[in-house]
Amino acid sequence: MLEVSGIRIRLSQLDGSDAGELTALRRAVAKKLRVPERELAGVERRRRSIDARKKNDIVLTFTARVGLRAGEDAERALLGKLARARAEKGVRPVEEKPFLFPEPVGCVPDRRVVVVGAGCAGLFCALSLARAGLRPLLVERGDDATRRGEVVCAHNATGVLDPESNIQFGVGGAGTFSDGKLQTGTKSPAHRLILQEFVDAGAQSQILWDAKPHVGSDVLPGVVTNILRQIEEAGGEVRTRCRMTDLEVEDGALRSVVLTSQAADGAFSEERVEVSAVALACGHSARDVFELLRDRGVAMERKTFAMGVRIEHLQANVDRALYGPAAGNPALGAAPYKLSEHLPSGRSAFSFCMCPGGYVVSAASEPGGVVTNGMSFSDRAGANANSGLLANVFPTDLPGDDVLAGVALQRECERAAFAAGGGGYVAPAQLVGDFLRGEASSAGGSVVPTYPRGVAWGSIDGCLPPYIVETLRAAIPRMARHLHGFDAADAVLTGVETRSSSPVRVTRGDDGQSVSTRGLWPVGEGAGYAGGIMSAATDGILAAQKLVAALS
Repeated sequence: MLEVSGIRIRLSQLDGSDAGELTALRRAVAKKLRVPERELAGVERRRRSIDARKKNDIVLTFTARVGLRAGEDAERALLGKLARARAEKGVRPVEEKPFLFPEPVGCVPDRRVVVVGAGCAGLFCALSLARAGLRPLLVERGDDATRRGEVVCAHNATGVLDPESNIQFGVGGAGTFSDGKLQTGTKSPAHRLILQEFVDAGAQSQILWDAKPHVGSDVLPGVVTNILRQIEEAGGEVRTRCRMTDLEVEDGALRSVVLTSQAADGAFSEERVEVSAVALACGHSARDVFELLRDRGVAMERKTFAMGVRIEHLQANVDRALYGPAAGNPALGAAPYKLSEHLPSGRSAFSFCMCPGGYVVSAASEPGGVVTNGMSFSDRAGANANSGLLANVFPTDLPGDDVLAGVALQRECERAAFAAGGGGYVAPAQLVGDFLRGEASSAGGSVVPTYPRGVAWGSIDGCLPPYIVETLRAAIPRMARHLHGFDAADAVLTGVETRSSSPVRVTRGDDGQSVSTRGLWPVGEGAGYAGGIMSAATDGILAAQKLVAALS
């Protein structure tokens, strides 16, 4: 098998169909290898990206894997021939050792292995432990994906919030109601394994080769449900509407946890479970868990996080800004963007979780606080583009010495947004033009807000710290230099987005365990070690590897 990279095909050469793209790719691979097409055994896309730097001549760039019908000897001979002709650039033999789940353990410990939280970190940690034969108990405070979707729809329609099951809590975690992005700035051999697991669980096959893969919030609930089923089939146990409410530490080691479950009739029950290990994958919004850890003396530290708003534009305008006359071509889809701006003040603003053709969602998990986030369906066919528009909050910005001062700031901003919206989880909103002039908005323009609980036009200034507001106000015009129309007067800002990442880190050592509490394994976004679906899933697998090794 050979890997061929740097294959460039002009958009004008394609008919917009997947079959046409594969035909063009096969032809281009044969040309680069200097062999007739009939000698190729097959061509597999491994990566596809869009080069839109020249809007009048957009190019798709591919990496492909290919075999020759004549076999490995012919492939080696071809490599030699290309080298002699100095034409081997971008062609190499495939020498890839697949990343695997942990090997099965020799024996199962008497005390249970518990995974707290069924977001991506918890799901992949539990799946790894189950396949290793450890029969983990996975507990999730929220509902399964089907019931969770019903609860979220009820909140959107009525304004009634379930603090235990919402866009933050439930099987799949916050990522289930997002764009479902699977791209990451980190590199890990686990990424291919994770993508394949998503495909096997029902995600689209193109996530295996798309440079900016996404699944979509209409597909993700089925995917995470299938992963949950795999955990159970491998010997794991799953409990929803169940959360960790206490833990017992003896001589610096975790001995037991208290699990509180809620029955269908609303009744609560408690169970004390002796544990050999707990993988803590509680997510970045489990504030009661952070408070429990602080009160029980588990080592934590403040970390940098970010807050801001959601910004919405018409997706058609974003498409034109990025793709020019090719906007709307089915081979391109809805255009994504990623922006960042470093300001003379020393602060920075950046886009986060950009959702092409998406929707702003109500992501509150506590009564009396407005939280926004964004999501897209798999087709990204919504009229608007939205993105988080955020600025960092540094530990030095926070008062006092309470490790949870960042949580307190988040709550303060969420409650201010709730008050500015007038209650009922209505969100405060402001037009970009008014925001830049420092004036309150009284009505919208061509961009219709998608936030489901409705918006109250006014000013967002009072909902965020002044240094956040000033940073965003300075950054928007600068960002418009890179994305034309980003500062459009009738683009919409909806507040507030406070849950992009955890404000604390549950400190762990090189062995993966808490530095203060043996047997506690902090994992994923909530523990402060990931940021997004892929990095969280990767951290879950790597934590499981270390946990298995420690128990073997």
